[in-house]
Amino acid sequence: MYDFANSAFTTLIVTFIFSAYFVQVIAGDEVRGTVIWTRAVNISAIAVALTMPVLGAIADFSRRKKRFLLLATLQTLVFTTLLFFVQPGMVFLAAVLFIFANVAYEGGQAFYNAFLPEISTSTNMGRISGYGWALGYVGGLLALVIALWMMRALPEEAHLNVRATILLVAVWFGIFSIPTFLFLRERGVARQVEPGTYVREGFRRVGETFRQLRRYREAAKVLLARLIYNDGLVTIFALAGIYAIAVFDFTIEEVIVLGIVANVAAGAGAFGFGFLADRIGGKWTIAITLIVLSVAGLLGASAETRTGFWAAAMTISLMVGPAQSASRMLLGSMTPEAKHAEFFGFYAFSGKLSSILGPLLFGTVVGATGSHRLAMGSMVIFFVVGFALLMLVDEKAGIEAAREDPWDGGE
Repeated sequence: MYDFANSAFTTLIVTFIFSAYFVQVIAGDEVRGTVIWTRAVNISAIAVALTMPVLGAIADFSRRKKRFLLLATLQTLVFTTLLFFVQPGMVFLAAVLFIFANVAYEGGQAFYNAFLPEISTSTNMGRISGYGWALGYVGGLLALVIALWMMRALPEEAHLNVRATILLVAVWFGIFSIPTFLFLRERGVARQVEPGTYVREGFRRVGETFRQLRRYREAAKVLLARLIYNDGLVTIFALAGIYAIAVFDFTIEEVIVLGIVANVAAGAGAFGFGFLADRIGGKWTIAITLIVLSVAGLLGASAETRTGFWAAAMTISLMVGPAQSASRMLLGSMTPEAKHAEFFGFYAFSGKLSSILGPLLFGTVVGATGSHRLAMGSMVIFFVVGFALLMLVDEKAGIEAAREDPWDGGE
């Protein structure tokens, strides 16, 4: 249900509606708006990368992952709601509010993902992760359908029809995340210590993990490979709406339709590949998706017609869910029990570092050449390099290392 809830944010704010509204209306210039938007994504990524490993370690030590998740969710809701009041020309304010909302959203993902090893087993982790991603895409799909109706039904004066979709995100996220906080149970009893102890322990645990990195080398390889291939994946999906507008003259309504169809494809891919991941393992599931993504990325960047673009977009969408779901499952299978949130803090760390180079390269290429096609084509580099690094991972050894880990967090 949390996947179902939070997908409204990434779908409507990050990918398909607010990003396009930011570029077209708030900034009023496609090139300048694209550059500023990618820089805002970069800044939020750096903030998450610098904070999440320590916050994850604190959550593990305090046994308060659920509380951290609640705080991150509330921050996301507050700053998302404030975006509704931004007017055309308020580029800096819009970027700042988005950064605060996106940092909280991505931070919450780390605490949420850390529950995966607790509520699954080695034989069904791939399916459970896939179920979550699939339900998330269902949530994103339904939110997009409602957003499309709102854009057609509400007055266009002061762009109310578009801005109202921002409030839809806040309400959707808030309501559908309630079951998580009512029914999800965290293992263990929360520690009652001074707040300063949490901070010191967080840094100590992260330092301990680095000192024992040899023991977790396969997990480290996974994080490194994901850092690279996720760069291309996140950038292509996050900037798909902007690309469609700039290259094929999509309207915002057409971008929403693209998002609806893409979410159907992504959900189906995540659900189906979840079973495959349990059969062949996370590593080879990811490898398959990276090969297909490389081919589809080149086709999308070179497509001259909308039909060609749609074909590439749907192929990419089919692979987005499986790549992300299998990545979460692969790291989860290599995570020691006492370090779930910390490892997924590093997962967020790698994810956010991977959200820096891709948008930075995309924005730089657009700024230097004015070509969104060249910028999109350059993303394939991340898939190729990520695939090569993934081949160095020994999945079986990483799983065994997690099971044999004797460290209990200093207790």
